[in-house]
Amino acid sequence: MTKRVTIVCDGSSLGNGQKAARAGAAAILSFTDAAGKTYSRAVGEYLGEATNNQAEIVAACVALEALREPCDVTLITDSKYVVETLKGNFRRKANHDFWARLDRAAKPHRVLWEWTRGHAGHSIQERCDRAARDIAAAGAVTAEILATAVE
Repeated sequence: MTKRVTIVCDGSSLGNGQKAARAGAAAILSFTDAAGKTYSRAVGEYLGEATNNQAEIVAACVALEALREPCDVTLITDSKYVVETLKGNFRRKANHDFWARLDRAAKPHRVLWEWTRGHAGHSIQERCDRAARDIAAAGAVTAEILATAVE
């Protein structure tokens, strides 16, 4: 039986579009076992100079890359850019290396791409947003940032 995993992810670019932009990506992965116990962990990546759209793509990448076996995944993001592109509604006009990475990361899994409105009270999405901003501000992924995201 294939594991069902829920991923909520977000990317952030502080100074988006400016030369000194600093970007971070974060995701929270959750899995509930047969006994009903839920396990969660956070992952993240510091991108350095990158746009918000690039950070949003990387947030999905880092989450899917963290899975150790093929899974049925519901991936929730506040990025319409990511969701609509992967559903085939937007064309890939830019960020081709980022999209290629996401294609590789998603390939072993069955992924349902879902959009949620950002900053609208979705508690896990809010924690991902905070973690992505903290990673961008710190210039690194730290154990403290990831631990805070899953608390």
